[in-house]
Amino acid sequence: MDNTMPRVKEKYLNEIVPQLKEKFTRTNPMSLPKVTKISLNMGLSEAVADSKVIQSASNDLAAISGQLPVVTKARKSIATYKIREGMPLGVKVTLRGNQMYEFIDRLVTVALPRIRDFRGLKSNGFDGKGNYSFGIKEVTIFPEINVDKLDAIRGMDITICTSAKDNDEALTLLKALNFPIII
Repeated sequence: MDNTMPRVKEKYLNEIVPQLKEKFTRTNPMSLPKVTKISLNMGLSEAVADSKVIQSASNDLAAISGQLPVVTKARKSIATYKIREGMPLGVKVTLRGNQMYEFIDRLVTVALPRIRDFRGLKSNGFDGKGNYSFGIKEVTIFPEINVDKLDAIRGMDITICTSAKDNDEALTLLKALNFPIII
Protein backbone atom coordinates (compact mmCIF):
# COMPACT_ATOMS: atom_id res chain seq x y z
CA MET A 1 0.00 0.00 0.00
CA ASP A 2 1.35 3.37 -1.05
CA ASN A 3 1.38 5.90 1.81
CA THR A 4 1.94 9.03 -0.27
CA MET A 5 -0.59 11.80 0.11
CA PRO A 6 -2.62 12.64 -3.04
CA ARG A 7 -1.61 15.87 -4.79
CA VAL A 8 -5.01 17.53 -4.30
CA LYS A 9 -5.16 16.66 -0.59
CA GLU A 10 -1.67 18.10 -0.10
CA LYS A 11 -2.71 21.26 -1.95
CA TYR A 12 -5.87 21.51 0.17
CA LEU A 13 -3.99 21.22 3.46
CA ASN A 14 -1.02 23.45 2.55
CA GLU A 15 -2.53 26.14 0.29
CA ILE A 16 -6.33 26.14 0.34
CA VAL A 17 -6.91 25.92 4.12
CA PRO A 18 -4.87 29.11 4.81
CA GLN A 19 -6.74 30.90 1.97
CA LEU A 20 -10.12 29.82 3.35
CA LYS A 21 -9.13 30.86 6.90
CA GLU A 22 -8.31 34.32 5.60
CA LYS A 23 -11.39 34.63 3.39
CA PHE A 24 -13.93 33.42 5.96
CA THR A 25 -12.04 34.93 8.97
CA ARG A 26 -12.12 31.72 10.99
CA THR A 27 -9.43 30.46 13.32
CA ASN A 28 -10.67 26.88 13.73
CA PRO A 29 -9.61 24.80 10.68
CA MET A 30 -12.37 22.26 11.45
CA SER A 31 -15.02 24.89 10.66
CA LEU A 32 -13.67 25.39 7.13
CA PRO A 33 -15.45 23.67 4.22
CA LYS A 34 -13.96 20.45 2.88
CA VAL A 35 -14.99 17.74 0.46
CA THR A 36 -16.52 14.86 2.43
CA LYS A 37 -17.44 12.38 -0.33
CA ILE A 38 -18.05 11.97 -4.05
CA SER A 39 -20.88 9.85 -5.43
CA LEU A 40 -20.74 8.48 -8.98
CA ASN A 41 -24.01 7.14 -10.36
CA MET A 42 -25.10 5.54 -13.64
CA GLY A 43 -28.82 5.09 -14.20
CA LEU A 44 -29.39 2.39 -16.80
CA SER A 45 -32.89 2.36 -18.23
CA GLU A 46 -31.77 -0.04 -20.99
CA ALA A 47 -31.05 -2.66 -18.28
CA VAL A 48 -34.77 -3.50 -18.31
CA ALA A 49 -34.40 -5.18 -21.71
CA ASP A 50 -30.80 -6.49 -21.41
CA SER A 51 -29.26 -7.70 -18.15
CA LYS A 52 -25.69 -7.63 -19.56
CA VAL A 53 -25.83 -3.81 -19.53
CA ILE A 54 -25.44 -3.75 -15.74
CA GLN A 55 -22.22 -5.81 -15.85
CA SER A 56 -20.75 -3.67 -18.62
CA ALA A 57 -21.59 -0.40 -16.82
CA SER A 58 -20.28 -1.86 -13.56
CA ASN A 59 -16.93 -2.64 -15.23
CA ASP A 60 -16.75 0.91 -16.64
CA LEU A 61 -17.50 2.53 -13.28
CA ALA A 62 -15.00 0.24 -11.53
CA ALA A 63 -12.30 1.32 -14.01
CA ILE A 64 -13.09 5.01 -13.49
CA SER A 65 -13.36 4.95 -9.70
CA GLY A 66 -10.95 2.16 -8.77
CA GLN A 67 -13.64 0.69 -6.55
CA LEU A 68 -16.29 -2.00 -7.08
CA PRO A 69 -19.73 -0.42 -7.72
CA VAL A 70 -22.96 -1.33 -5.97
CA VAL A 71 -25.91 -2.38 -8.16
CA THR A 72 -29.01 -0.29 -7.43
CA LYS A 73 -32.40 -1.97 -7.70
CA ALA A 74 -35.93 -0.73 -8.36
CA ARG A 75 -37.83 0.09 -5.17
CA LYS A 76 -41.25 -0.61 -6.61
CA SER A 77 -42.84 -2.06 -9.73
CA ILE A 78 -43.93 0.26 -12.56
CA ALA A 79 -45.95 -1.60 -15.20
CA THR A 80 -45.75 1.19 -17.79
CA TYR A 81 -41.96 0.87 -17.96
CA LYS A 82 -41.92 -2.93 -17.49
CA ILE A 83 -40.01 -2.53 -14.22
CA ARG A 84 -40.43 -5.03 -11.39
CA GLU A 85 -39.48 -4.47 -7.77
CA GLY A 86 -35.88 -5.55 -7.12
CA MET A 87 -34.87 -5.34 -10.80
CA PRO A 88 -31.32 -3.95 -11.26
CA LEU A 89 -31.48 -0.45 -12.79
CA GLY A 90 -28.13 1.22 -12.15
CA VAL A 91 -24.73 1.23 -10.48
CA LYS A 92 -23.19 3.63 -7.98
CA VAL A 93 -19.93 4.24 -6.13
CA THR A 94 -19.15 6.46 -3.14
CA LEU A 95 -15.55 7.68 -2.86
CA ARG A 96 -14.02 8.93 0.39
CA GLY A 97 -10.52 9.66 1.67
CA ASN A 98 -7.51 9.39 -0.61
CA GLN A 99 -9.48 7.75 -3.46
CA MET A 100 -11.78 10.78 -3.48
CA TYR A 101 -8.84 13.20 -3.79
CA GLU A 102 -7.26 11.08 -6.55
CA PHE A 103 -10.57 11.14 -8.44
CA ILE A 104 -10.83 14.95 -8.10
CA ASP A 105 -7.30 15.24 -9.50
CA ARG A 106 -8.07 13.00 -12.50
CA LEU A 107 -11.45 14.66 -13.11
CA VAL A 108 -10.16 18.25 -13.11
CA THR A 109 -6.79 17.77 -14.83
CA VAL A 110 -7.53 14.98 -17.34
CA ALA A 111 -11.22 14.19 -17.87
CA LEU A 112 -13.02 17.56 -17.97
CA PRO A 113 -10.58 19.14 -20.47
CA ARG A 114 -11.28 16.18 -22.82
CA ILE A 115 -14.97 17.11 -23.17
CA ARG A 116 -15.71 18.37 -26.65
CA ASP A 117 -16.57 22.12 -26.78
CA PHE A 118 -16.14 22.38 -23.00
CA ARG A 119 -16.67 25.87 -21.63
CA GLY A 120 -16.90 25.05 -17.92
CA LEU A 121 -19.38 23.60 -15.44
CA LYS A 122 -22.60 25.48 -14.77
CA SER A 123 -23.06 27.06 -11.35
CA ASN A 124 -26.70 25.95 -11.07
CA GLY A 125 -25.68 22.49 -9.81
CA PHE A 126 -25.56 23.59 -6.15
CA ASP A 127 -28.35 22.35 -3.88
CA GLY A 128 -28.32 25.12 -1.25
CA LYS A 129 -26.57 22.98 1.37
CA GLY A 130 -23.08 23.08 -0.14
CA ASN A 131 -23.27 20.04 -2.43
CA TYR A 132 -22.59 20.21 -6.17
CA SER A 133 -23.97 17.84 -8.83
CA PHE A 134 -23.37 17.63 -12.54
CA GLY A 135 -23.74 15.10 -15.31
CA ILE A 136 -21.35 13.81 -17.93
CA LYS A 137 -22.80 12.63 -21.24
CA GLU A 138 -19.95 10.29 -22.17
CA VAL A 139 -17.71 8.28 -19.83
CA THR A 140 -15.19 8.09 -22.68
CA ILE A 141 -13.58 11.31 -21.37
CA PHE A 142 -11.85 9.19 -18.73
CA PRO A 143 -8.61 7.66 -20.04
CA GLU A 144 -9.30 4.43 -18.08
CA ILE A 145 -12.14 3.57 -20.49
CA ASN A 146 -11.09 1.67 -23.61
CA VAL A 147 -13.35 3.05 -26.36
CA ASP A 148 -12.85 -0.02 -28.57
CA LYS A 149 -14.32 -2.34 -25.93
CA LEU A 150 -17.37 -0.19 -25.12
CA ASP A 151 -20.75 -1.71 -26.04
CA ALA A 152 -22.60 1.62 -25.70
CA ILE A 153 -21.75 5.20 -24.78
CA ARG A 154 -23.21 6.01 -21.37
CA GLY A 155 -23.31 9.04 -19.15
CA MET A 156 -23.05 9.40 -15.41
CA ASP A 157 -23.91 11.75 -12.58
CA ILE A 158 -21.28 13.08 -10.19
CA THR A 159 -22.20 14.58 -6.82
CA ILE A 160 -19.56 16.30 -4.70
CA CYS A 161 -20.63 16.55 -1.06
CA THR A 162 -18.92 19.20 1.04
CA SER A 163 -19.15 20.31 4.65
CA ALA A 164 -19.88 23.89 3.49
CA LYS A 165 -22.84 25.63 5.07
CA ASP A 166 -24.07 27.27 1.87
CA ASN A 167 -23.47 27.51 -1.88
CA ASP A 168 -20.98 30.39 -1.64
CA GLU A 169 -18.64 28.48 0.66
CA ALA A 170 -18.87 25.39 -1.54
CA LEU A 171 -18.21 27.44 -4.68
CA THR A 172 -15.13 29.01 -3.07
CA LEU A 173 -13.84 25.57 -2.08
CA LEU A 174 -14.43 23.99 -5.50
CA LYS A 175 -12.89 26.98 -7.31
CA ALA A 176 -9.81 26.61 -5.07
CA LEU A 177 -9.65 22.94 -6.08
CA ASN A 178 -9.51 24.11 -9.76
CA PHE A 179 -13.06 23.11 -10.73
CA PRO A 180 -13.91 25.10 -13.89
CA ILE A 181 -17.26 26.43 -12.61
CA ILE A 182 -18.67 29.38 -14.55
CA ILE A 183 -20.46 31.93 -12.40
